Amino acid sequence: MTSATVWVLTLVGVGAVIVFDLAVVVRRPHEPAFSESVRWTLFYIASAVVFGFSMLWWRTPGQDGASEFFAGYLTEWSLSVDNLFVFLVILGRFAVPALYRQRVLLFGVVLALVLRGLFIAAGGAALAAFSWVFYLFGAFLLWTAFSVAREGGPDEGEVEYHENRLMRGLRRFTHETDGYRGGAVVVREGGRRMVTPLLLVMIAIGSTDVLFALDSIPAIFGLTQDPYLVFTANAFALMGLRQLFFVVQGLLKRLKYLSYGLSVVLAFIAVKLVLEALHTNSLPFINGGENIEWAPQVPTWMSLAVIVMAIGGAALVSVAATRGSGAPADVSERGN
Repeated sequence: MTSATVWVLTLVGVGAVIVFDLAVVVRRPHEPAFSESVRWTLFYIASAVVFGFSMLWWRTPGQDGASEFFAGYLTEWSLSVDNLFVFLVILGRFAVPALYRQRVLLFGVVLALVLRGLFIAAGGAALAAFSWVFYLFGAFLLWTAFSVAREGGPDEGEVEYHENRLMRGLRRFTHETDGYRGGAVVVREGGRRMVTPLLLVMIAIGSTDVLFALDSIPAIFGLTQDPYLVFTANAFALMGLRQLFFVVQGLLKRLKYLSYGLSVVLAFIAVKLVLEALHTNSLPFINGGENIEWAPQVPTWMSLAVIVMAIGGAALVSVAATRGSGAPADVSERGN
């Protein structure tokens, strides 16, 4: 059980990172150079690694915190890379100026952290009260794994962005400017208050992330039921998402087999969830409502190994298959 002090310190740390990002993005809007984005991406990855290994020192002996954190972090980070392609399509659909793409992505990250925090609290409470929720999570992840594998790798020419009901409602009940107004999200023109496309694309990114959370949250609960580990794995995966976008935006087409690696991970976690549900079974129509003790349990080290091999293997095969295709122009070195 994680103490209240650790929770407070963690939330303060996450808040400090967000405030720092806001200061950089809002006060000095710029299109980051590729090298700058790489440095910050490596910084956030290194921070996650240091945090994970630090658990060996401060977590209660006997708790499998470090390996569970790394398994969850790798899963959430991999799902984030796949989701970045949808962000790229949305930014292109709204023709967001390069100068303000960081601001849009940062808003999406902050909103994602808040929404996923709520989902984690709700999911943790549901699992604590009803063990049969594992069955639902497992079935949902199996369906998601099949869908991801069927869709295959990212192809910008085949992906379309369809506005959800929230976006259609906003367009119906708000007045929109005919173009961007610098970094403003709301302006006053012609005697009435109007929203700019910048606000709409922020909401589009944030609301789309709600759909992403529907598979990422059940996935990580299949690896650990500790709400603190679930939250921190999500936080570390999301905090570097803005910088990661500018690293991989031109490389996404080269990760053509990443979706297949993700489908393997999601299917594996789904089976793990079902096995966990069998161990804590309370449904009367399964084994008379009794636990099924003979069902095998999947150790954390095996989960971590499967995740590393599936994601790493998919990435290596993708790079090998697209070798010689040429470096994309939009990831070349740029000045601030």
